[in-house]
Amino acid sequence: MKNKVIYVLLIITSLFGYLEWGGGNHMFLFEAEGEIIGKLFTDPKSVMHPFILLPLLGQLCLLVAIFQRKPSNILVYTGIICLGILLLFMLFIGAISWNTNIILSTLPFIFVCIYALRHIVNHNKKHENK
Repeated sequence: MKNKVIYVLLIITSLFGYLEWGGGNHMFLFEAEGEIIGKLFTDPKSVMHPFILLPLLGQLCLLVAIFQRKPSNILVYTGIICLGILLLFMLFIGAISWNTNIILSTLPFIFVCIYALRHIVNHNKKHENK
């Protein structure tokens, strides 16, 4: 049960990443994802980009893991990596531009991610010792 809560937290914290770009534009990832999912059905070519598809794949992997009785660690690792690519890139952009909003929006995901990975490793060690 604890694993499923961690997977839900990974998905939720990934949605609160914050983006800012020129001309005073800004958006949370959940807003961008809503637009992307809408465009996926109307204009699929416009959303065919690795920084769009990988995080969606990551969320899908974690969502599948939530509903599995015993999710594969590979599925969970894939989800974390796919989401982590975007959020670590956002952290890098926030750090080089000294944008605290972007930096602070990525930290919850990173902290939950570190906790999740440590939990998985410790859980696997316990089962190996049995």
